[in-house]
Amino acid sequence: MKKFGLTTTLVFTTMVVAACGGGGDSTATQDNDGNVVADNEAEVTDLGSEDAEIELSFWLFGATGYPELAAEYVEENPDVSITFQEIDMEDHHNNLFTALSAGSGAPDMAAIEVSEIDGYKNAQDRFVNLYEMGADEIEGDYLDWVWEIGTDVEGDFLFGIPTDIGPTVMFYRADIFEEAGLPSEPEEVEALIQTWDDYRDAAQTVLDETGVVMAPNAETVYNAKRDQAPEQYFNESDELILEQSEFVKQAYDDTAQMIEDGYIGDYGMWTPEWGAAMDEGSYATLLAPAWMQGVIKGNAPDQENWRIAALPEGAGNWGGSWITVPSQTEHAEEAYEFLKWLLAPEQQLKAFENMGLFPSAPSVYEMPEFAEYTDEYFGGQNTAEVFANAALEVEHIHKGAQYGEVNTEILEGLNNVYDGIESEEEWEDILSRVQQRISR
Repeated sequence: MKKFGLTTTLVFTTMVVAACGGGGDSTATQDNDGNVVADNEAEVTDLGSEDAEIELSFWLFGATGYPELAAEYVEENPDVSITFQEIDMEDHHNNLFTALSAGSGAPDMAAIEVSEIDGYKNAQDRFVNLYEMGADEIEGDYLDWVWEIGTDVEGDFLFGIPTDIGPTVMFYRADIFEEAGLPSEPEEVEALIQTWDDYRDAAQTVLDETGVVMAPNAETVYNAKRDQAPEQYFNESDELILEQSEFVKQAYDDTAQMIEDGYIGDYGMWTPEWGAAMDEGSYATLLAPAWMQGVIKGNAPDQENWRIAALPEGAGNWGGSWITVPSQTEHAEEAYEFLKWLLAPEQQLKAFENMGLFPSAPSVYEMPEFAEYTDEYFGGQNTAEVFANAALEVEHIHKGAQYGEVNTEILEGLNNVYDGIESEEEWEDILSRVQQRISR
């Protein structure tokens, strides 16, 4: 049999179709075979034999390294070939939405990011229930809270199998802590900052002694506090509980107070100024997920002062994806068998080693290659252990399909507080704007 192995080509679009249903305005394109792709270029990787009996398609976003991992699978399973289509996250989800809405053109497997997955749960009939494929046999391999995100509220329907996650920690600048006269070794910093009151005390000291703010922006602080709450914007019936629940308001109030006290800067996420400040030492801490390691290294490649400690009062999660099997597939069983292999603990360890994807399978945390992992960039710290401890602390929180719309309004409100609007007045405006958005 002829093998064409790991090849990369570019797919160009030929025909435009409109999305339909579900409240989206997105558009995408289809090629002559009916495959939905983005308006711009997608990277396509073909694995396996042209003569393979089973041809699987897999849509992805981001840098996963999964095509490289899958080369081993198709070598051991010559009756299976796999075509990977990789594109940026927004186009990926628009394309998937388009294909599911149109009822044709969806792949055999598709990744869905954590911020998007609840929006797809209203279209249960568009996906294969992976429990019916036997996924209960692997449920115990994954963190409970991660697995629950991939199910419906009742826990009867499994939309996807978890890939990586983003447990949150406190990145900090040891040189700024030293200049402020504070302890700077990770163990000392964790002992110093165990609560949010401790964080505020350290922030005041850093501000007094160095003139540097404690956090780059309100978003990172609010996210950290919000994700520690036992409930957020919606209950499991998807009813808005913003006015009934004390937790989100408390996270908002605490963040607003830190803005007013001068502990928080105005370096908007993903702006050039935010990245430059990461290198220049313009803020002392960054409350962020495991995958932020690569962002810090990219923005501050020559820095030697970033370290990692646990978040005060517990970790949250920021990121992660689930691999689904759309019901349009004619190869659900074969797709599930491949995913079972790809996302097993052994392959998750390889994805961590190759691409830094943080495992959702806790047995990996005990594997020597993981448990003994250190990172010279972070002063030789055992960073994997810090993130693993954070991952084990997280609890599942129901978010709901309109979570992102509510979150956007609260973050905008905190920006307004930074610009001088009184926080209680702004909160009332947030409640009004949220009602308008979710009622559309």
